[in-house]
Amino acid sequence: MARKAFLIDMSRCIACRACQVGCKQWNKLDPEATVNRGCYENPPQLTPHLYNQMQFIEQDNGDQLRWLYLNKRCMHCADAGCIKVCPSAGALYHTPEGLVGFNQDKCIECNYCVNGCPFDVPRYDARKKVTKCHACIDRIANGMLPACVKACPTQTLRFGDRDSLIAEAKAAGKKVYGENDLKGLGAVYILEDSPETYKLPAKPAIPASIFLWKDVVKPFGILGFWGAVGAALLHYVTFGPKKLENGEDHDTPEKGA
Repeated sequence: MARKAFLIDMSRCIACRACQVGCKQWNKLDPEATVNRGCYENPPQLTPHLYNQMQFIEQDNGDQLRWLYLNKRCMHCADAGCIKVCPSAGALYHTPEGLVGFNQDKCIECNYCVNGCPFDVPRYDARKKVTKCHACIDRIANGMLPACVKACPTQTLRFGDRDSLIAEAKAAGKKVYGENDLKGLGAVYILEDSPETYKLPAKPAIPASIFLWKDVVKPFGILGFWGAVGAALLHYVTFGPKKLENGEDHDTPEKGA
């Protein structure tokens, strides 16, 4: 199956937040009480009840205020740090379309995925289970667009064949963020400024500690465990069980007892 992806063109965004509302409505996510922080950005970050969030980047250029917007969500990485570090098989997984889904029934509440994500996306709900954008995989499976894409009035959000979307953007002279990072993001962006301006890593990478745990510490730990089991078994086969010395009797009480 051809890989699917979001193409998010921030030059088209009007910050209407229809994507937030559409996502909440479809996924039946509860509203959250917020406070006025002197900014139009609301809520201020992703939460267990907010799978995609409109970020407002305000730049004061003297007499003029410049606004940039970013639709923040799970990036659906091909080389996903959250999947790589997750110790519970199937709690986080790739769908046939190449997107990153989650199964709360298999989540063991370890929070490793939070540390493994270079974009700070996974959140944990009141039951201490992982939540995040799952790209409306239930809608996609039935030939429908993700709810956020369906709700977007300006085609800032598009969803479809990843290669076709990127080729179309490049043909229009646009630079695509995330085309090759982490073996290709499932949410690629057209930005109006540098990634750092949008608080995105210029070169996203899985934290080195993840590789240390997954590729070094964990395998050696497993090897050490089974090595100890094997050594004990070999000793038993070679020398047999421990034999009592002549005269030893464990049932004899100690003196003074």
